[in-house]
Amino acid sequence: MNTPVLVASIAREQGITGVHTHVRQLRAYLRSVGADAEVLTPHSWAEGSLVRRALLLPLFGARVVLERVWGPANVWWYRSGHEYVLRRVLRRRLASVGACTVYAQCPVSARAALAARQGPHQRVVLAVHFRISQSDEWADKGQIARGGPVYRWIRRIEREVVTSVDGLVFVSSWGRAALREWCPEVDRTPARVLHNFVRSPRVGDGPRRRGHLVSVGNLEGVKNHRFLVQVLAQARDQGHRYVLDVFGEGVEHDRLVALCEELGVGDQVRFLGFQPDVQQRLGEYEAYVHASVSESLPLAVIEAMAAGLPVVCAEAGGIGELYDDGVEGFFWPVDDVARATRVLVSLMSEPELLLRTGRAARARFERDYDAEVVAPRLLSFLRDAEVVRTARTA
Repeated sequence: MNTPVLVASIAREQGITGVHTHVRQLRAYLRSVGADAEVLTPHSWAEGSLVRRALLLPLFGARVVLERVWGPANVWWYRSGHEYVLRRVLRRRLASVGACTVYAQCPVSARAALAARQGPHQRVVLAVHFRISQSDEWADKGQIARGGPVYRWIRRIEREVVTSVDGLVFVSSWGRAALREWCPEVDRTPARVLHNFVRSPRVGDGPRRRGHLVSVGNLEGVKNHRFLVQVLAQARDQGHRYVLDVFGEGVEHDRLVALCEELGVGDQVRFLGFQPDVQQRLGEYEAYVHASVSESLPLAVIEAMAAGLPVVCAEAGGIGELYDDGVEGFFWPVDDVARATRVLVSLMSEPELLLRTGRAARARFERDYDAEVVAPRLLSFLRDAEVVRTARTA
């Protein structure tokens, strides 16, 4: 039974986050098999209406002020306002679509879908992209106090949502365990661990740029780009000069540029911002480096493996599930710059090792993270009512 899939999200349809990539990759796969998934966001409410677009301006625009002056109010306003508008969008659409599955990309969009659906024939499945809880992610950004009222409010909503939806999709086993640790009730809900996936890119045979590294991710504290700069500086002091291209945008940009100048590697690090064709450009590099201290399952690493790059990452969160140390890449300690530098230099100094680990990374991608392999499993869970019903009663 090909039950229609509607994707619900409080984020704009276009964007640079891993959630955006997840949705794009799912839709690309669906189109390849003659289908698609409709994406519904709060911004869908204003499509084709200047009046509605004008009404959304104060609702969304207030965040510009609140974010600067009162973080908790900003978070509450953002989540509550977007949920309200998305609920209206979903209620209007679900009134006419019949049986379907709403694939929600966050607890807020899942809560809106649960309130808007017309009955049990319209199932709601939540993708758990967040690390531990969205309350922790807001706390990491400095917008709310860990353990404060808004922090507790977010967790209360998450507990309510994960026990009310018809199914949960975890992108890593680590993510499932991290949620279960503070919310053991999650085990009441049918769930699958289905790793993130991307469509296989065209892997060219052109030469890679010797000594060139690449990293992809928003420039924010948790991504730990400072560590990458420090490793490059120490490697240079030991006589090894590497060039690093960083794709991503964020609040850490100016501080990172200043650090590069301070450590004397300003001419070795290029901050290239957001680029829509990053996946196609990865094949130019010799290795992918990643220093994030908290991840669920980063699509950027999967895309690098798809391009046949050896990967060097911290064994943080779900990253440890992506590859085996010494086979498809290496793990480095992000609390020890000296040891991490040795890991990188050892890899970059051996052309045969680069070639072998790169080939292994590509093979691991084809086996475990290719859309052709994973997307059908996800669609089976989303579309097959019997999967959810059987899991509920097991």
